[in-house]
Amino acid sequence: MRNTPSVRATDNRYQLLMYLAVLVNLSGLFITILGPDGALYASIAKTMVQRNNYIELFGEGKEWLDKPHFPFWITALSFKAFRFTSWAYKLPAIAFLLMGARYTWLLARDLYGEKVAWWSAIILLTAEHIILSNNDVRAEPYLTGLIIASVYHFYRAAYGGSYWQVVAGALFAGCAIMTKGPFAIVPIGGAIAADLLLKRNWKQVFHWRWVVAAVLICMFITPELYCLWYQFDAHPEKVVFGRTGVSGIKFFFWDSQFGRFMNTGPIKGKGDPSFFLHTTLWAFLPWSILLFVAVGRKIRAGFREVAAIEWITLGGALPCFLLFSASRFQLPHYINIIFPFFAILTAQFVLGELKPGMQRFVRVVQTVIIVLLPVLAAGVHWLFRPGHTIELMVVIVLAAGLAFYLRPVLSRGPGVLYMLARTALVAVVINLYLNLVFYPALLKYQSGSEAAFVANQQYPGIPVVQIGVYSYAWEFYAAAPLTTLQQLSDTSRLVQRPVVVYTPVELVSAAGWQPLKTFDHFHVSRLTFTLLNHATRSAAVEHYGLYLLR
Repeated sequence: MRNTPSVRATDNRYQLLMYLAVLVNLSGLFITILGPDGALYASIAKTMVQRNNYIELFGEGKEWLDKPHFPFWITALSFKAFRFTSWAYKLPAIAFLLMGARYTWLLARDLYGEKVAWWSAIILLTAEHIILSNNDVRAEPYLTGLIIASVYHFYRAAYGGSYWQVVAGALFAGCAIMTKGPFAIVPIGGAIAADLLLKRNWKQVFHWRWVVAAVLICMFITPELYCLWYQFDAHPEKVVFGRTGVSGIKFFFWDSQFGRFMNTGPIKGKGDPSFFLHTTLWAFLPWSILLFVAVGRKIRAGFREVAAIEWITLGGALPCFLLFSASRFQLPHYINIIFPFFAILTAQFVLGELKPGMQRFVRVVQTVIIVLLPVLAAGVHWLFRPGHTIELMVVIVLAAGLAFYLRPVLSRGPGVLYMLARTALVAVVINLYLNLVFYPALLKYQSGSEAAFVANQQYPGIPVVQIGVYSYAWEFYAAAPLTTLQQLSDTSRLVQRPVVVYTPVELVSAAGWQPLKTFDHFHVSRLTFTLLNHATRSAAVEHYGLYLLR
């Protein structure tokens, strides 16, 4: 049937939702890097460039053996091109995530068609923790894009693609392993193996292309293995984790992954089997309730007729989710890597043939969510009082303009597409508020970065010192050479004067030092109600000072 102008206009408006989803993920580019982890990783990549050493990793001025090299290599390239800035740190990570959205679209299109593909990408890009992770950048945006890209190419290879698909799948898998370790192979292998095994496609299961893929992956990770050998295995005298004789290769293959899961490695945690269930409930907002229903229905359908459904999405998500839940070391951002599978499952469920009762369920659930989210944001704004900034007015005007322009797709009609559009728009507006208004105000309490901005502007070229504290934000943003001292008395060993000192006020108050400027300080990545509430904030913050020592 020939498209009418009104249909084309509606399609354009749905495409606008995709552009808005991309925009909201880019809206945190220029926000100060959140510590400690983001600022630490930025500092490691900065040190890599400054030392012109792309083999060894250093954190806090010491040998560093926690994460593999790939994200640091990419970030270092960005720093070489664009200097040491917030947006140069975040841009490559967001690019990898957007690549992941593209591959999510491609996989969903091949499995379920273009409509599900578009909404899979929109759902992925408006999931709350995806947007948060593109502001608080760690390894997960890289890993999310690399894993779904590898799955797509291996899927194409298994179902009639050329051998270049095997090479591409292995390359992305190798880069994923060099981003987080061998565990990255679990969602990749789980997705492909589940679909082939459960459908008893034995010819493809035992095809020799998988041997080629394994060999290629081993080849592609050799740069990482060489770097680990060069820095650690070839130097057993180095002290790492408080002991000598540490093997970087053993840590990469065992301690950093299985050692954490079984709590036997040098880095330990406390596990809760239900942690990722309630984490997903907020991290995949505003789509999480639909996701839980979609997974349940998919599993039930699989029991009825195993060969009739695709197992790529469940196979990629569930084994990883269960292993994370069984682990003793758990952090919320871990599950971001399986969000592409979640997005496809959710979109396929909602856009499938829903009976009237299920359509009513979708409408009720999403209506409650899209009412509660703005109310919650308004409550946060009222409590936090970030100020009525120009950015807040921009968000309000933009929200009103988008609602007016998107009236045709937001108006109630048959089916549930209009409800998906409303949900996506609310997610975009809420997160634009967070990135343009809330986080810039919150990061004023990250004193390390705030002090560095003042030191760079008012005391350019003067060496900087931190005493009694190690601030990754101060280390990354301070433009001058940095020295770290443990005690106030250590300043007598400073050869060069003057220096700009960053330290807790209480540490130097007895010495009679007069601050150039003081800063309210809080560990902002661990936000508490006491800090959020403007009436109790003064009791939550510490005070750090900037001093000139002549």
